[in-house]
Amino acid sequence: MNTLTRILLLSLSLLLGSVQAAEPLVISRGTDRAVPIAVVPFGMQGGVVLPEDMSGIIGNDLRNSGFFEPIAKQNMISQPAQPAEIIYRDWKAVGAQYLLIGNVTPAAGRLQVNFSLYNVTTEQQVMAGTVSGGMDQLRDMAHHISDQAFDKLTGIRGAFSTKLLYVTVERFAPNNARYTLQRSDYDGARAVTLLQSREPILSPSYAPDGKRIAYVSFEQKRPRIFIQYVDTGRREQMTDFSGLNGAPAWSPDGNRLALVLSKDGNPEIYVMDVATRQLKRVTNQLGIDTEPFWGKDGQTIYFTSDRAGKPQIYKVNINTGATQRVTFVGNYNANPKLSADEKTLVMVHRQDGYAVFRVAAQDLQRGSLRIISETSLDESPTVAPNGTMVIYATRQQGRGVLMLASTNGRVRTPLPTAQGQVQEPSWSPYLN
Repeated sequence: MNTLTRILLLSLSLLLGSVQAAEPLVISRGTDRAVPIAVVPFGMQGGVVLPEDMSGIIGNDLRNSGFFEPIAKQNMISQPAQPAEIIYRDWKAVGAQYLLIGNVTPAAGRLQVNFSLYNVTTEQQVMAGTVSGGMDQLRDMAHHISDQAFDKLTGIRGAFSTKLLYVTVERFAPNNARYTLQRSDYDGARAVTLLQSREPILSPSYAPDGKRIAYVSFEQKRPRIFIQYVDTGRREQMTDFSGLNGAPAWSPDGNRLALVLSKDGNPEIYVMDVATRQLKRVTNQLGIDTEPFWGKDGQTIYFTSDRAGKPQIYKVNINTGATQRVTFVGNYNANPKLSADEKTLVMVHRQDGYAVFRVAAQDLQRGSLRIISETSLDESPTVAPNGTMVIYATRQQGRGVLMLASTNGRVRTPLPTAQGQVQEPSWSPYLN
């Protein structure tokens, strides 16, 4: 088969307010169970009625991290009017280790939210803060509070205010489909359309500044890489080479794109300077090299290659060309993504002797590997910028959906998304 057919087949297989607080309180990643926390429904002042439950959003955020288990609402105690009225023994009785309360007050056409976090065991306040915004920013404020609480209790920056890219596919007939590039909150809420096309859209990827995205579009009946500005919608076509133009990945400084081109015969990894469009070839092998992902040093690229017969993950220094195989467990490892601390490699994995594809995480220091997902056709993992959560595409009842999983394995939950087949998720960097 020709090289374009080979790379497409490989791709298809890969697709099967200010805060005042005491010193940080660190919860170890090695805890045996999620920490119970009570997020009490926020008090409302001045007759304000909210379209959504802020405490519910915050509770879901903390649960999604895999670090916390919110206390069930039926076990909640009445909202205290003042922090001084907290009866700690009652919260201890329902098993809460931490307590988060808040009040919402209308102020000059906006909402002001005061929130406080308490350690139920020590009976001490550990954080207090204020955030304000319009009614349409309610989810932003809730995610902000989640970020603050998560950071305070774990010492890890929260990632609940980040965004998600994904593609939906609606098929109306065998040769009639609509592809939509969507942007949403990390949890799938508030989706907006960035691009629609009758031809496939693949591999969306956020630039480090969060203002640009790169993706592959088939709108010219062949794959080409585009950059689009999120706020204005302005687009730039970056490639027009013969054969494959695919898998764009931003460098840490946002000035370069790693991409896959077959213009010289075999699909290989190249690096393009975004400003000058100058190309540098990185790999040169008989096998298919694809799916680049940058290390934070801006000199290392992880990628998938079948040069040894089956897809495995390698890394290459773009200056010296020195290449090293990274994965050895299983007969199929592809689509590499690194955690922010570069200690964990997340990938699509298949065990020897099995036909199912799952998302797995490999400890790059110890070499150990653990399975994160539990379905059978899992693909396209993307990692939260703090490394605590993974979102991947899978299938439920014959439909393509997105699944969120905590990297510690405690949480797996489907994300609410639009109709159609949902695929190609990509997590944003921190946006502020």
